[in-house]
Amino acid sequence: MNANAVSTEKLVTDLKRVVRDSEDLLQSSAGAVGEKAHEMRERLAQALESAKAACRRLEEKAIEAAKSTDHVIREHPYPSIGIAFGIGLLVGVLVTRK
Repeated sequence: MNANAVSTEKLVTDLKRVVRDSEDLLQSSAGAVGEKAHEMRERLAQALESAKAACRRLEEKAIEAAKSTDHVIREHPYPSIGIAFGIGLLVGVLVTRK
């Protein structure tokens, strides 16, 4: 898994946590009265929907990228192994270098 996939996965996880926490906040503040509280709840609900949509888009992009990578590796298995070996060798040399 490359760094981009890991950061995308972490972002999706974080977004899901924010969505869950926001939903809990909306439910717990249901008894709050006043115009200001009502406006804040509406803004939070809109932000929550926007975050959910962004999360869905990120998940779809991550799945599409994984399928594309899988397709390329299945089409060209030996060059993929060679490239992975070369990158691993390069990283190993750089890590052991003083």
